[in-house]
Amino acid sequence: METVKLNIDLSVNQLIEAVKQLSPKDRLKINDAIWNENIEIPVEHQRIVLDRSAKTKTNPERLLDWDEVSQSL
Repeated sequence: METVKLNIDLSVNQLIEAVKQLSPKDRLKINDAIWNENIEIPVEHQRIVLDRSAKTKTNPERLLDWDEVSQSL
């Protein structure tokens, strides 16, 4: 197993540039390590999403078409 020991200060942009130098396989390993964490979504956020979903099911006309909205931005 390959290991790397770092003890340096990097800005986020510097870290991104360092990761870009890795092989695609190693980049995927980093991606998996970041996103495979058990991220807990706060209950209040879950309620907001469920409430919005219920409102949409009750009143689908409230949804806007992205292509139309993006034209006005």
